[in-house]
Amino acid sequence: MRVVWGVDLDVRPGQVTALLGRNGAGKTSILRAISGLNKVAAGSVEFDGSDISTMPAHRRVRSGMAYVQEGKRVFHRQTVEQNLLLGGYTRRMRRSALRGDVERIYDLFPILGDKRGLLAGSMSGGQQQMLAIGQALMSNPTLLLLDEPSGGLAPVVVGEVMERVRALKETGLAVLLVEQAVEAAMSVADHVVVLDIGKVVMDSPADAIDDLAVLRDAYFGRTAS
Repeated sequence: MRVVWGVDLDVRPGQVTALLGRNGAGKTSILRAISGLNKVAAGSVEFDGSDISTMPAHRRVRSGMAYVQEGKRVFHRQTVEQNLLLGGYTRRMRRSALRGDVERIYDLFPILGDKRGLLAGSMSGGQQQMLAIGQALMSNPTLLLLDEPSGGLAPVVVGEVMERVRALKETGLAVLLVEQAVEAAMSVADHVVVLDIGKVVMDSPADAIDDLAVLRDAYFGRTAS
């Protein structure tokens, strides 16, 4: 089934592009196409100036792309630190060489440092989400794809996760953020793209949207691009 038509968007270094829309709008399909998990039937995916439409997913990771899938996907029976070290696997470095990057993740998410020796499955949902992001960052990406990082989290934890996303973009990382929590996404977004039934119905700088009612109208198909 074809679920996405003519979507055109850019994600730039040091910025968060928020991809918004209702369930079934095609947001995750787009992330999977960008990351190489879904094949692209037409059009192209370009990364760092090169067409990577036919590049396998594992090579996209090595080229600087990291994808945090929906659902806090971590290795529950491995410790926090083991999860982070596994995240750096594609870099083909010794554990000792990865220690500096592990400490960098602990600086970004201090709670992970406090729990480094615990099994990932013993942590709360919010902590597992932070670990999933940290694990992705261990591959040293220049583009981070985030799929519903607020899913199933308490509002206060969502705010904490979004603060970390803001900190990441300030390091120069490019972030494509898929979210249903509109206000949370808007708190960190530099650019907003809204999908409805696989098509772009809004494409705008975030600071040009001063009324969330406009976004709600786009969600329900009342605003054309």
